[in-house]
Amino acid sequence: MKREVSPHSRLGRERASEDLAAAISAIRAAVGPDVELMADFNQELNLAEALQRCHMIDDVGLAWIDEPIVYDNFRGYAHLAAELKTPLQIGENLYSPRDLYTAIEGRACHLVTPDFMRIGGITGWFRAAAIAGAAGIPMSTPLYPEVAAHMMRVTETAHWLEWQDWVDPILERPYEIRGGLLGIPDVPRAGLEWNEKAVEAN
Repeated sequence: MKREVSPHSRLGRERASEDLAAAISAIRAAVGPDVELMADFNQELNLAEALQRCHMIDDVGLAWIDEPIVYDNFRGYAHLAAELKTPLQIGENLYSPRDLYTAIEGRACHLVTPDFMRIGGITGWFRAAAIAGAAGIPMSTPLYPEVAAHMMRVTETAHWLEWQDWVDPILERPYEIRGGLLGIPDVPRAGLEWNEKAVEAN
């Protein structure tokens, strides 16, 4: 299972040149040429700004550009997706599999990353995964990696698993990273057991 080993850089500084120098160029220099680098505007831009700024970073070898404009502006995203060479990713703020279908049908993105809390939990994920699979759209995960790892194993177009170790301190058996891959515990169910003493201490 892939994990997001590279920095997922937040963009949207006051000047576009600062995004290039302070974020993309600096991180690329630090991690080298062989690490995948993604960029996230976190819905900071209007469409005009996005057209300008995304074109400025369209030739720097990014794996994707994430949510440059407000999440539900599907027409705007379709405009951007048609203009850019860098894959455009949305989905973290889609609130149902129907939203994901509308985005894909409207050619608003090249990649999707649904959030479990918004897409409808496990059931919503399965429905969204079927839509993405039918369209051949790669599907990644944000957050909740201990659950997402299981879901990605049964997702036809599984792409990147975003990893955070935020809950490790309160897990009896934290998931392990081995050789850049996430190891799923060989135990029943999701493999999550709380460290009750650690939970009580927090």
